[in-house]
Amino acid sequence: MFTKIFKRPRPDYWQNYIGHFKTKHKNEIAGRRFVVFDTETTGLDVSNDRVLSIGAIAVKNGKIDVGDSLELYLKQELFKAGTVKIHGLLKEGNDIKIPEEEAIVSFLDYIKDSILVAHHVGFDVGMINAGLTRMGLPKLRNKVLDTGVLYKKTRFCENKEKRYSLDYLCNQFNLKKHDRHTASGDSYLTALIFLKIIAHLNSSREMKLKDLFFNSDRRGLL
Repeated sequence: MFTKIFKRPRPDYWQNYIGHFKTKHKNEIAGRRFVVFDTETTGLDVSNDRVLSIGAIAVKNGKIDVGDSLELYLKQELFKAGTVKIHGLLKEGNDIKIPEEEAIVSFLDYIKDSILVAHHVGFDVGMINAGLTRMGLPKLRNKVLDTGVLYKKTRFCENKEKRYSLDYLCNQFNLKKHDRHTASGDSYLTALIFLKIIAHLNSSREMKLKDLFFNSDRRGLL
């Protein structure tokens, strides 16, 4: 029985997605495509809550490419009125909403084999993986970076045991919090923070890609 499950054919969009990982990349930051993303959700329970919106934007060669971005709104099969005051997404709003499966397919097509970046990335990746599980598919294969963990590599971090919020890092880097608590707004702010951290780390020595992933205690990473 289990053999049949694991060997069942995957849909074309999944085959196209994993096909991108056949490409070999150099251990260089320059030239790599990073996708900074954020999800707005009905809550913080990865198993039972649902994604309401996904915002993503690409970073490459030290620049944010606003023309290479993605914004998706999902149909709300699970509605929690108490969270509306945070994300502002009503069950019946003016935004065009699509089913979860369609949104995840679009997300896979957009990210390809890019390195995913998010603030507290484990949650956002976990929400996407939960959706993939409901679709009968494996988890994301992309490498991931957490700006909360990367910040701890800088001299600005005073306490490596502390869990730093996105608001804290925005204040630390003097960023105006426009569109805070929207997926697209938070992904853009996270992209700015990511670039500032990379610029700071590069100022002390030339960073390689593996340096970004190295974390001595592994906390905060998937």
